Amino acid sequence: MFRKLPGDEARNLVSTTPDTAVVFRPAVVRTPAFITIVIWLSRLVAGLIRIVWRHPIAVTGPAVPGVIWTLYGWRLALVLIGLIALAGLSWASLHRASFLRVIGWRLFAFWRRIWIYRRHWQPVMIVSGLGRHLRGRDYLPRLVRVECDGWADRITVKMLNGQAVKDWADRTDQLAHGFGSRTCRVSIARAGRLVLTFPRRDPLAVPLPAVPIPDVVSVGPVEIGAREDGTPYRLKVHGTHVLIAGATGAGKGSFLWSTIRGLLPAMRAGLVELWALDPKLMELSFGRDLFTRYAADSEQCADLLDEAVTVMQERAGRFAGLQRSHKATVEDPFVLVLVDEVAFLTAYQSDRVLKQRITAALATLTTQGRAVGVGVMAALQDPRKEVMNIRNLFPDKIALRLDESEQVDMVLGDGARDRGALADHISPVPALGAGIGYVRLETSPDPVRVRAAYVSDDDIRAMVVEYVTPVDASQVADSAAVTGSAPTVDSAPVEREGVRANG
Repeated sequence: MFRKLPGDEARNLVSTTPDTAVVFRPAVVRTPAFITIVIWLSRLVAGLIRIVWRHPIAVTGPAVPGVIWTLYGWRLALVLIGLIALAGLSWASLHRASFLRVIGWRLFAFWRRIWIYRRHWQPVMIVSGLGRHLRGRDYLPRLVRVECDGWADRITVKMLNGQAVKDWADRTDQLAHGFGSRTCRVSIARAGRLVLTFPRRDPLAVPLPAVPIPDVVSVGPVEIGAREDGTPYRLKVHGTHVLIAGATGAGKGSFLWSTIRGLLPAMRAGLVELWALDPKLMELSFGRDLFTRYAADSEQCADLLDEAVTVMQERAGRFAGLQRSHKATVEDPFVLVLVDEVAFLTAYQSDRVLKQRITAALATLTTQGRAVGVGVMAALQDPRKEVMNIRNLFPDKIALRLDESEQVDMVLGDGARDRGALADHISPVPALGAGIGYVRLETSPDPVRVRAAYVSDDDIRAMVVEYVTPVDASQVADSAAVTGSAPTVDSAPVEREGVRANG
C-alpha cells in the first residue's frame, strides 16, 4: 500500500507487492575526510578566538600559569599564581568596587554562563517552546552575552528568525524557573536581540529610611528611594505628570512625602509651590503647613483646581511665542498639585456639578500644564477606566501593589506585565511590600522596579519645624510636644494611613 506523498512523486512509484511500504532515504553526498577535518578545525579555531575575545580575563588567568609551568617548571608557576592572588586580594580590599567591575563580575559572568545558562540552555529552550527540534536537529536562540552585577544576570539573546518579543514575554515563568531565578524580565536591545534579566537577590526587601533633604536647590529629578539594583532612584516631576496607583497600604504616601521632602529646598527658595488636595484628611493634612495651597472639602478642591487652571492659562498667554518650556523662577515657580485620592473627587463624588468641574480641571492641567510649569501628582486605589477616565493623560505612571493582574496593564499600559511589572505579586505585608512599585516613564516602555523611602511622622514634624515660618514652626513644635500627637484639622486628631508601613 502506497504512503501518501507530496506533489507528483507518488505516480512515479511502482511496487509489485501491495503490502510493501515505500521508504525514502535522502541522497548521501560523501565528503572527503580532508574537507571534514578542515571544517572542524576552522570551527575550533573560531570558537577559541571567540572565547578569548569575549572572556579575556577568564582565559588568561589559567593560560599564563599553564604556559609558564610548561616552559619553566611548576615552582615558578606557583610563585606567579601566589603573586597574582595576593595582588587581587590587595586590590579587592583597597577598592572593592573597581575590582568587581574590572575582574570580579566578569569572572562570575563567565562561570554563570558555563555552569547555569549554557548547561541548561537546550532543555529550557525546547521545553518552553522557544526552540525547535526538527528532523534530529535543534534550532535554538543564540546565547550572545552574559553580564553580571551585584543583584542580577543580564542575558543577551539572538532570537530565531520569525520569533516575536511576545513569544518570550509569554514564557517568563518558564525561563525564570528553568534557570533558577525568582523572576525574568524581557527588554529589547535592538532588532532581533533581547535582554533577559534574572535577579539573584532583592535589594528592596528591607524598608528604606527617609532620604536626607538635599542641600542643592533643584526642581528635580527628586531622589525618592532606590532602584532594584541598589542605586538611588530620582523621579522627574517638573515637566511631566505622575499617576500613582496602588491598593490600600501599598505605600502611595511614601512617594508623595518623598517627593515633597526632595522639593523643600526649592520651595524655600521660592522656585516651587506645593498645592495639596486631601479629600480623605488622612495623609497630606499631617504636614499641611508645608503647602502653599491646601484644600480638603470637595468644593474647596474644585476651587483650588480652577485656580491652578487660571495660573496655567495666564502663563500660557505670556509665554506664547517666547518660550516652549518652563524654567522655574521666583516670578513663575513650578506649581506641583498633589492629589492624595483622586477617585474621591471624580468617581465617588456625589455632586455632579463638582465632579464635572474637577474632572475638567484635571484634564486641562494634565494636557496643557507641564509646558508652563504646572504639574499634577495624583494617587488612587482603583485604576479602572470608570474610576479614572483620564489616566492616559499622565505621561509617567507608577504601579504599586495591585489586586488583579489586569490592573497592571491598566496603569502602566498594554504589555507592561509581560515585560516583568508584576505589581500583583508584591507582598501585602507592609514591611516587605509597602513602597515597592514599578515605574513606567513616557520615554521608556520598560518598567523599572523601585522602592520609595518611608517618611515617618517624626520626619514630617521635623520638616514642618524647619521649613515653615518661625512662628508657625514654634506653634507646631509646642503643640506636638504638649499633646504628643499630630497637628489637627478642624479640632479633630489626624491619623496617617499606613503609619507602620511605607505610607
